[in-house]
Amino acid sequence: MCAVSRRRFLQTASTLAGAIAAGEQLAWPEFLPESAADLRLWYKEPASQWVDALPIGNGRLGAMVFGGGASRPAPVKGTGVDCAEEPVPTDPARETLALNEDTLWSGSPQDGNNKDAPRFLAQIRAAVLKDADYHRADELCQHMQGRFSEAYQPAGVLRVDLNHAGKVEQYSRELDLSQAVAKTRYSVNGVTYERTAFASAPDQAIVLRLTASKPGALSATVWMDGTLCRATEAAGSRLVLAGKAASHVAGAGHPESETPVLYSEKTGEGMHFVVAVDAQTVGGAVRAESGRLEVSGATACTIVLTIATGFRGVDKLPDTEPAAVRARAEKDLDAALTRSHAELLRRHTSDYRALFERVSLNLPAGAAAALPTGERLKQFADAPDPSLLALYFHYGRYMLIASSRPGAQPANLQGIWNYQVTPPWSSNWTSNINIQMNYWPVESCNLSDCAEPLIRFVQELSQTGKRAAEETYNLPGWVAHHNIDIWRTANPVGLGVGSPTWANWQMSGPWLCAHLYEHFRFTADREFLRGQAYPLMKGAAEFCLAWLVEDGRGHLTTCPSFSTENNFLAPDGKRAETSAGCTMDIALIRELFANCIAAARELGEDSEFAGLLEAARARLAPYQIGKHGQLQEWSVDFDESEPGQRHMSHLYPLYPGSELTPRGTPELARAGRVSLERRLAAGGAYTGWSRAWAIALWARLADGDKAWESLCMLMKHSTNRNLFDSHPAGNSSIFQIDGNFGATAAMAEMLVQSHAGAIEFLQALPAAWSEGEVKGLRARGAIGVDLKWAGGKAIEAVLRPERDGAVRLIAPRGQKIAATADGKAVLLESAGDGSVGAQLVARRVYRLAFS
Repeated sequence: MCAVSRRRFLQTASTLAGAIAAGEQLAWPEFLPESAADLRLWYKEPASQWVDALPIGNGRLGAMVFGGGASRPAPVKGTGVDCAEEPVPTDPARETLALNEDTLWSGSPQDGNNKDAPRFLAQIRAAVLKDADYHRADELCQHMQGRFSEAYQPAGVLRVDLNHAGKVEQYSRELDLSQAVAKTRYSVNGVTYERTAFASAPDQAIVLRLTASKPGALSATVWMDGTLCRATEAAGSRLVLAGKAASHVAGAGHPESETPVLYSEKTGEGMHFVVAVDAQTVGGAVRAESGRLEVSGATACTIVLTIATGFRGVDKLPDTEPAAVRARAEKDLDAALTRSHAELLRRHTSDYRALFERVSLNLPAGAAAALPTGERLKQFADAPDPSLLALYFHYGRYMLIASSRPGAQPANLQGIWNYQVTPPWSSNWTSNINIQMNYWPVESCNLSDCAEPLIRFVQELSQTGKRAAEETYNLPGWVAHHNIDIWRTANPVGLGVGSPTWANWQMSGPWLCAHLYEHFRFTADREFLRGQAYPLMKGAAEFCLAWLVEDGRGHLTTCPSFSTENNFLAPDGKRAETSAGCTMDIALIRELFANCIAAARELGEDSEFAGLLEAARARLAPYQIGKHGQLQEWSVDFDESEPGQRHMSHLYPLYPGSELTPRGTPELARAGRVSLERRLAAGGAYTGWSRAWAIALWARLADGDKAWESLCMLMKHSTNRNLFDSHPAGNSSIFQIDGNFGATAAMAEMLVQSHAGAIEFLQALPAAWSEGEVKGLRARGAIGVDLKWAGGKAIEAVLRPERDGAVRLIAPRGQKIAATADGKAVLLESAGDGSVGAQLVARRVYRLAFS
């Protein structure tokens, strides 16, 4: 919050708070929007490594903008180079854009199922349920594993070397979230040079603009290279890079990783791709020379870049004709070149702002708010700055828009940004937490449009998942496991060496289906429920219904079962992974069955199947409280072999699920709190995404100060200078985008919750956020929510329903709610649980006052 807007906010809030205390009715004035500084990441030096660069993207195309380039000789022609992973000296006059296209993956469609797998299922169940021989079960599970998934690949690097001599002064680079534009500016000998870059969704192009304040002072060399580059050529004003992805990259990021095969000339395997570039100048000239473009004597230069791959669909072999791929890239390029830079920028910003400007958040500014972003982050631990968290919140929304647009692939483990042929965990969709966390903010933060890639992903996955259910388990419905690639791998990966606790985990389907039903709950779109969500949910439920077995104690359970990536100590004191009825399994199946039952009733169909689910759900093993007072993670009260494990899967029914709540199930919610406290005390949440989960859990437990404490830990230990979420890896860290998205969602939960049948305001407001304002959040029931608060108390809220219907409201602790619409009082009916209810009419504006 800028200083002026903060002073005005506090003055107005103080006046209004006093008026409310006196019983007066006042209208809340419009609050100033965030200033440009509130929506800007900025630095005084170029990025010296990929993980410090700034991301731009349009859902399909992505680039990391360095604001500088490596100060070292050009690579030997034909070898290609990778962006530096370690810091190297940088030259501000050498711009670097590391490029990505979301369908550039290794491999091709494969049936990765282990056809021998079904014969081991009965043996595993006997080992667990009859013999309690968990180690034998672990060994047998590995016999069910199939082929590793493939890896996301980099498309190369665009390099622009400005040809001027002199000392660089007044350097700055920034990412303007209000426009989705990266900018670099500096002066040399009195001439100001500026570079702006953006990724346009309307024109499916990346645009880099170079300008000089003195006419004719701009000269530059434009060239491309990359690890997968096979050839570059230049002619006229056009530069083209042709490359080919690895034919196979298996298990990247795992100890079992195979050496990647980059090309396979005999079989022709591997995804062809083409990067096409054109440079247009204002003044001066462009000429091709030695595979590069030389710009001379210009005042401005617009570089437009497009990328095409041989991808033809998740179930089709890639295009084997490089010429056809090039034609697609150049067709997009030619279309973009019909527009001026000003028109390209206008179309880009108009499209982007239609999404980004739906939500605003203002929080108090700390003393470091005026510093460069890296310095603000460095000082956060000693001088907490809530406004930096508001910037982090907006950054998460920005990156979701940049990496997940209709028609594109879903945001993967790194969104769409990756520079490695063998990226960590293949930069794929890790579906035991990561892809789901990527989409936690999509509904509450008013970006339902950006859920389309995930919805289509689940539809496509259900097809490979149907084959996996049949070939791996001889069961109906569809199933998916922990690793998924662009070819929609659904089998248990691992090739017999994978750890069962991640490789064999079968519950991706129910968790992904939860997002489908949440999309319906937030949008109230019955046609979506009928035509898309329910058929997919039903298929996953059919598998789960057939997957359940008797536990010998009158309940239905799952076996084999795994608490994701966590191990337990078996009775012999040794580590084991495979058991029956882990809490997360039961939670996901309970939720899926409940959602299917509710959907069937909503649609007025499938009552017989709903009855089967109701009967099975009633027999599912209950949640249990263990010897420490914790929510039990396994059906047996085992001790963890890793008390500080980063996964907290047994807390799923608290968040992102909603079955356990402090009001509705207080005893089990308290047990969940004990589990969370024990995990954190043992060193858990040491990754950014795990810390983001902890923040959301504290929000659901209505403990704002604990949520704030974890937010501070996130910024101190798990956030890079460019605000990328980080994952510790030896002496360095790697980027995983799910922590960014998870923390954005968690902050929304701290302010507005609607999971338990009511809209709850400020249930987890920390003392450090004593005043603030948020606009444009969404509540279930297709309701928009604005909220203002001061002195730690709610002042006013606005509800904008899109559908007629009943709503329940819960005020912050110690406060009451009054409502008006069109200047008239709205009748609120009190309920015994402390909530009040009302009937809302679509497209009316309801104003809530709190006292």
